[in-house]
Amino acid sequence: MENYFNYFTEIEEQFLRRRGAGLLLTTLDWALIETWKDAGIPLEAALRGIDAAFDRYDQRPTKTKKINSLAYCSQEVLAAAEDMKEAAVGTANGEAPATKSPADKGFEPAAIATFLRHNADLLETESRPQSSGISVQSAARHSATTLRRLAQEVENKQAGSKLEELERHLTVLEEKLFAALLTATPDEEIVTVRAQADRDLAPYRRQMAAPQIEQLQKQYVHKRLLEKYNLPRLSLFYM
Repeated sequence: MENYFNYFTEIEEQFLRRRGAGLLLTTLDWALIETWKDAGIPLEAALRGIDAAFDRYDQRPTKTKKINSLAYCSQEVLAAAEDMKEAAVGTANGEAPATKSPADKGFEPAAIATFLRHNADLLETESRPQSSGISVQSAARHSATTLRRLAQEVENKQAGSKLEELERHLTVLEEKLFAALLTATPDEEIVTVRAQADRDLAPYRRQMAAPQIEQLQKQYVHKRLLEKYNLPRLSLFYM
């Protein structure tokens, strides 16, 4: 994906620039960005969609409510992604524009290794829930050991083309942590978090397709559980 490791920050900056000062992204917003990333929505499409949504809003004769969530931009982002896909098909025989590799964007091996070891430290510092034989702390310690190994491997090799492979490893570790958290957390807590997700999503359901809503609910629950138990995000997106 173009601008792979700037994905989150550039979308955040674009939204806040158009929305104006005095607002921070919510859990719902961050979860939505993650669904776009997982769906392969190009960064350029996300930025175009945000602009299009605000341009449409600015043309309204009356503005009784402000845009307080990225979810308002969801339809325009998906439309922009579809437009880019059609344009790419039309120019498939042309030469693709040159892009910088992730290594050219400040993701040096030393910085990545520091990030991985910092997350390993965070995973080892606190006690976490255990239920029905599932220990989140055990999963966290296993992940910490793997992160330290990956950090050593990064330092011993050139990052460059290996970054996407590293990101896949980190995704697997996160998925294992999520699975342990979901199993060890009481059902009542999960229900409460899902209810909060439903309330936050309610004003924007008409602007999103059912699969996107389902994925967004999943991401929302994951993010809330990570926050509750002080577990870090492992992806390089969060460097």
